[in-house]
Amino acid sequence: MDPEHIIELFAAFGRVSVRRLFGGYGIYADGTMFALASRGVIYLKADDETAAAFAREGQGPFTYGAKGKRMVMSYWRLPDRLYDDPDELAGWARAALTVARRAKEPNVEPKAKRAKRAVPKRRPRVAAASLRRPGSSKRTRPPGRSRR
Repeated sequence: MDPEHIIELFAAFGRVSVRRLFGGYGIYADGTMFALASRGVIYLKADDETAAAFAREGQGPFTYGAKGKRMVMSYWRLPDRLYDDPDELAGWARAALTVARRAKEPNVEPKAKRAKRAVPKRRPRVAAASLRRPGSSKRTRPPGRSRR
């Protein structure tokens, strides 16, 4: 699948740009990556809310191998029937773009949740006089503390 074919496929959705990405392509709308293409297959960005629609269609997430492990990404395989239905593909692409934009937003906790978070305990400050060796005017560091 080449970039021109991808752009044509998403024509009903709107303008997209395609960039090389690890042997495949990233598919962008307004600077936000919402889909990727790898080995002739398109994957759309999904989250907990939208992944269920892909699962109902019998599709799975994009995976790849790294350091002997199988890594799973939040991009799900586009159902085959959508390659022939540009209008429905556009709807799925809009949902994927919404998910991608939401994922880019900073995660802001409500004020009530921030207040309930555990506050890390601070180490008690050690007086400079207690860091001196007995009978010496030189300071030493406690074990395990290095100068930074």
